[in-house]
Amino acid sequence: MMRKQNITQKVAVVFAYIFYTFAVVSVAAAGYYYSLHGGDHRAVPAWGAAVVFFIGGGVVLHVMGRADIPDFRIK
Repeated sequence: MMRKQNITQKVAVVFAYIFYTFAVVSVAAAGYYYSLHGGDHRAVPAWGAAVVFFIGGGVVLHVMGRADIPDFRIK
């Protein structure tokens, strides 16, 4: 059974979903520039790099937010 998440983990999950949303927007922007200017335009690989960044960051934040972290308080 997973214990209750603390507030920082909930915030991390929210930001993970925001990052996933930005990744989808970046894919759309890369596709837009590709269709408009072709693959040689410098914006296409830049948006592609943004996709990788946002997906990677989203995965890291999602794992941090869903991890079962023990309580480190001294009792």
